[in-house]
Amino acid sequence: MDQDGTRELLARIDDYVADLFAPQDEALEAARRDSEEAGLPAISVSAGEGRLLQLLAGISGARRALEIGTLGGYSAIHLARGLTPGGTLLSLELEERHAEVARRNLERAGLSEQVEVRVGDARASLAALADAGAEPFDLVFIDADKEGYPDYLEASLVLSRPGTLLLADNTIRDGRVLDPSDTSTAAIREFNQRLAADPRVEAVVLPLLREKVDGIAIARVVG
Repeated sequence: MDQDGTRELLARIDDYVADLFAPQDEALEAARRDSEEAGLPAISVSAGEGRLLQLLAGISGARRALEIGTLGGYSAIHLARGLTPGGTLLSLELEERHAEVARRNLERAGLSEQVEVRVGDARASLAALADAGAEPFDLVFIDADKEGYPDYLEASLVLSRPGTLLLADNTIRDGRVLDPSDTSTAAIREFNQRLAADPRVEAVVLPLLREKVDGIAIARVVG
């Protein structure tokens, strides 16, 4: 099978899984639509991965969650829906324009009281949380600028406890992590290597099938 045929097959498989397990309701469809109409980059998680995030949040019993990279709020809706009753999500976003779209989408989904979107450089926001002695988070999802992933990993561990679930998107990047040719992919490779070697976590990178092959890192803090 040639490359185009492979990508078509991957897209069909992704659609098949999403249709079965991740049907989209009005809030999710509107979040995608409004993000596109606002000109936000089309880089949200897929429907299937969104469902996976929601399931993992529920399985872990997370009450306090942290998201690094909000974009239009599509993944935040999934994460918030998976939290235990009364749970809260803090989502960090660099761009005010993106945050405004996300807040509207979260309000439409009935989650504006449950989710706070905080604007600013994520490194500074994470450092401020640590300096303030913030209560550890039960779940952290990283999906922001790829160059920052190694820093976000260390900051997330500071804000975690034994049992915290750490997740990170885009950890395969269509196989480019095997031989990085750009700084973003090199940073992801470094992130994966650090995650694999860090004795504070048990982890794996799980390949995901989309129109391209990508991956999600799944880790549990053990100490």
